Amino acid sequence: QTQLVESGGGLVQAGDSLRLSCTAGGFFSTYSMGWFRQRPGKQREFVAVISGKGDETYYRDSVKGRFTISRDNVENTVSLQMDNLKPEDTAIYFCTADALSLLSLWASPRVQPTYWGQGTQVTVSS
Repeated sequence: QTQLVESGGGLVQAGDSLRLSCTAGGFFSTYSMGWFRQRPGKQREFVAVISGKGDETYYRDSVKGRFTISRDNVENTVSLQMDNLKPEDTAIYFCTADALSLLSLWASPRVQPTYWGQGTQVTVSS
Protein backbone atom coordinates (compact mmCIF):
# COMPACT_ATOMS: atom_id res chain seq x y z
CA GLN A 1 0.00 0.00 0.00
CA THR A 2 1.44 3.34 -1.05
CA GLN A 3 1.06 5.98 1.64
CA LEU A 4 1.85 9.62 1.10
CA VAL A 5 2.43 12.21 3.83
CA GLU A 6 3.02 15.87 2.97
CA SER A 7 4.79 18.52 5.04
CA GLY A 8 6.16 22.03 4.64
CA GLY A 9 3.07 24.15 4.08
CA GLY A 10 2.58 27.48 5.79
CA LEU A 11 1.85 31.20 5.53
CA VAL A 12 4.27 33.33 3.50
CA GLN A 13 4.28 36.68 1.74
CA ALA A 14 4.21 37.22 -2.01
CA GLY A 15 7.69 36.75 -3.47
CA ASP A 16 8.78 34.35 -0.74
CA SER A 17 9.79 30.70 -1.18
CA LEU A 18 8.47 27.51 0.36
CA ARG A 19 9.48 23.87 0.02
CA LEU A 20 6.94 21.08 0.27
CA SER A 21 8.01 17.52 0.97
CA CYS A 22 6.23 14.21 0.64
CA THR A 23 7.31 10.95 2.21
CA ALA A 24 6.12 7.84 0.44
CA GLY A 25 5.87 4.21 1.47
CA GLY A 26 5.23 1.29 -0.79
CA PHE A 27 6.53 0.78 -4.33
CA PHE A 28 7.76 4.33 -4.58
CA SER A 29 10.43 4.24 -7.28
CA THR A 30 8.16 2.60 -9.85
CA TYR A 31 5.59 5.41 -9.71
CA SER A 32 5.49 8.83 -11.25
CA MET A 33 4.97 11.37 -8.46
CA GLY A 34 3.04 14.57 -8.80
CA TRP A 35 1.65 17.57 -6.96
CA PHE A 36 -1.90 18.82 -7.34
CA ARG A 37 -3.56 21.75 -5.61
CA GLN A 38 -7.00 22.96 -4.78
CA ARG A 39 -7.40 26.71 -4.65
CA PRO A 40 -10.35 28.23 -2.71
CA GLY A 41 -13.58 27.68 -4.60
CA LYS A 42 -11.82 25.84 -7.45
CA GLN A 43 -11.47 22.27 -8.66
CA ARG A 44 -8.29 20.39 -7.94
CA GLU A 45 -5.65 21.06 -10.59
CA PHE A 46 -2.40 19.58 -11.72
CA VAL A 47 0.79 21.40 -10.70
CA ALA A 48 3.85 19.28 -11.51
CA VAL A 49 4.96 15.68 -12.02
CA ILE A 50 8.25 13.79 -12.07
CA SER A 51 9.04 10.40 -13.60
CA GLY A 52 9.92 7.32 -11.56
CA LYS A 53 13.62 7.70 -12.30
CA GLY A 54 13.52 11.45 -11.80
CA ASP A 55 14.79 12.21 -15.31
CA GLU A 56 11.64 13.84 -16.66
CA THR A 57 9.39 16.58 -15.32
CA TYR A 58 6.27 18.39 -16.48
CA TYR A 59 4.63 21.55 -15.09
CA ARG A 60 1.48 23.56 -15.52
CA ASP A 61 2.21 26.76 -17.40
CA SER A 62 1.49 29.13 -14.51
CA VAL A 63 4.25 27.65 -12.32
CA LYS A 64 6.96 27.08 -14.94
CA GLY A 65 10.16 28.85 -13.94
CA ARG A 66 8.96 29.29 -10.34
CA PHE A 67 8.35 25.73 -9.09
CA THR A 68 10.78 22.80 -9.22
CA ILE A 69 9.85 19.19 -8.52
CA SER A 70 12.48 16.68 -7.46
CA ARG A 71 12.67 13.24 -5.88
CA ASP A 72 15.05 11.08 -3.87
CA ASN A 73 14.44 7.39 -4.50
CA VAL A 74 16.77 6.40 -1.65
CA GLU A 75 14.88 8.44 0.95
CA ASN A 76 11.51 7.83 -0.78
CA THR A 77 10.70 11.52 -0.87
CA VAL A 78 9.44 13.97 -3.47
CA SER A 79 9.73 17.73 -3.05
CA LEU A 80 8.25 20.85 -4.59
CA GLN A 81 10.40 23.95 -4.33
CA MET A 82 8.19 26.99 -4.82
CA ASP A 83 9.86 30.33 -5.47
CA ASN A 84 8.45 33.78 -6.16
CA LEU A 85 5.11 32.73 -4.70
CA LYS A 86 1.99 34.67 -5.67
CA PRO A 87 -1.32 35.06 -3.84
CA GLU A 88 -2.95 32.93 -6.55
CA ASP A 89 -0.75 30.02 -5.44
CA THR A 90 -2.76 29.87 -2.22
CA ALA A 91 -4.18 26.34 -2.05
CA ILE A 92 -4.12 22.97 -0.41
CA TYR A 93 -1.29 21.04 -2.04
CA PHE A 94 -1.56 17.27 -2.47
CA CYS A 95 1.19 14.75 -3.12
CA THR A 96 0.11 12.05 -5.56
CA ALA A 97 1.42 8.86 -7.13
CA ASP A 98 0.44 6.85 -10.17
CA ALA A 99 1.92 4.36 -12.59
CA LEU A 100 1.07 6.69 -15.51
CA SER A 101 4.43 7.39 -17.13
CA LEU A 102 3.35 9.72 -19.97
CA LEU A 103 3.78 12.84 -17.92
CA SER A 104 1.86 15.24 -20.18
CA LEU A 105 -1.32 13.24 -19.52
CA TRP A 106 -1.17 14.18 -15.85
CA ALA A 107 -2.43 17.64 -16.83
CA SER A 108 -5.62 16.24 -18.35
CA PRO A 109 -8.68 16.89 -16.16
CA ARG A 110 -9.81 13.34 -16.94
CA VAL A 111 -6.72 11.84 -15.30
CA GLN A 112 -6.74 11.42 -11.54
CA PRO A 113 -3.76 9.78 -9.82
CA THR A 114 -4.40 6.60 -7.88
CA TYR A 115 -2.80 7.62 -4.59
CA TRP A 116 -3.23 10.89 -2.69
CA GLY A 117 -1.88 12.38 0.48
CA GLN A 118 -4.00 14.35 2.95
CA GLY A 119 -2.76 17.70 1.70
CA THR A 120 -0.89 20.65 3.19
CA GLN A 121 -2.08 24.26 3.24
CA VAL A 122 -0.06 26.98 1.51
CA THR A 123 -1.21 30.56 2.00
CA VAL A 124 0.46 33.46 0.21
CA SER A 125 -0.42 36.95 1.40
CA SER A 126 -0.12 40.02 -0.81
